[in-house]
Amino acid sequence: MKRRAVGNPLGLAVLAGLLEKPMHPYEMARRFVEYGKERDFKYTRSSLYMVVGQLEKAGFIAEQETLRDTARPERTVYAIAPTGRLELFDWMRELVAEPATEYPLFGAALSMFTVLQPDEARDLLGQRLAALTELAGEIRRTLAQAKDEGLAWWYLIEEDYRLAKLEAERSFVERLAESVAGDDYRQAWDEFFGEKK
Repeated sequence: MKRRAVGNPLGLAVLAGLLEKPMHPYEMARRFVEYGKERDFKYTRSSLYMVVGQLEKAGFIAEQETLRDTARPERTVYAIAPTGRLELFDWMRELVAEPATEYPLFGAALSMFTVLQPDEARDLLGQRLAALTELAGEIRRTLAQAKDEGLAWWYLIEEDYRLAKLEAERSFVERLAESVAGDDYRQAWDEFFGEKK
């Protein structure tokens, strides 16, 4: 992955949003929520304004106008610049084509998993399995509702991807919980950690 002038995924969302039409940051945030995009990246109002500033400084977006009315504070409307359009498509092509190394917290925990006593580990995996099942159910309901409302599948591909990842993790956690419950793991754990605990 190449180093980007603005590497925050929120910048990608802002650029994509401005393809639709010029907007001020408050409207961008409202659309993120309206389209369910707040589940795809973490942000706050201040981080949105910070990224908008970074994109402007990099020349990817530009002020189009400043709206003034007495009922609200000034609002600066931004539009995507030609360089921003190029950056958006280059970045999207890279993200879609090239797998990136990510560092999920669960993966970090698994790398040190054996410090947990087997019974506790099995119980914790059971809790995770229940939570994953609930999350998968929520996504299935969202997808079913969207289908019933006639929403095209491509507007929900990130939810479908999230469900596929959850299902893969559920399957892995089920197998891991079974392995942890086995006598061979307990015996190996007792031999290695029994005296250290």
